[in-house]
Amino acid sequence: MFSRWWNRKRRALVIVKQLQERDRRRMLKHFMGLDNSDRLLRFGTVLPDEQVIKYVNKIDFSRDVVLGVYNNVFKLVAVGHLAFAPKTEATEKERVAEFGVSVSKSARGLGIGSRLFERAAMHCRNQDVDTLYMQCLSSNRVMMHIAKKAGMEIKREYGEADAYLQLPPPNPGSVLQEALEEQFAMIDYTLKANARAAVKWFEPKKTRPRDAGDA
Repeated sequence: MFSRWWNRKRRALVIVKQLQERDRRRMLKHFMGLDNSDRLLRFGTVLPDEQVIKYVNKIDFSRDVVLGVYNNVFKLVAVGHLAFAPKTEATEKERVAEFGVSVSKSARGLGIGSRLFERAAMHCRNQDVDTLYMQCLSSNRVMMHIAKKAGMEIKREYGEADAYLQLPPPNPGSVLQEALEEQFAMIDYTLKANARAAVKWFEPKKTRPRDAGDA
């Protein structure tokens, strides 16, 4: 199981964690750090800052699932948003899911996008959702690569691409794997958060410049 997380070429361990309300501030920082070209690829349009803020503030963690990857200095470098919607003609299940992902420039080339997709697909499967959609621009080569690698059916129209994947039903192995991955990710998250807190604690405190009246 853990071998899937290991990128042999770059020797990078990709640990995906489910994000919660406490991560919203770092999510906003991640999205605000995307330049116009990255926002276009992620959202299909160049969202201005105020729309990015509105998008992040509207995420409902009780309804949707948000997955993230933190780097070694506790910076959120990738976010995958798994949104659920009522069923379509493609399935008889009660819900379908749509997945969107963004990865910071500093973390690209490590297979993070693919790992986020794998984790999202696993979660859908274990929640008895058998249809997973992705919508992106046809020019988004990274997303198209992820879709093709996953065996998704892709339909291109007017510069956009709709891709969907039919998922198998859950089994004890898939449920256990997701639980173990999340437990491992929680340990990693706690260690990184504590390390970051320790670094900030021992950083030299900035002193306020003395005014003439303080002399």
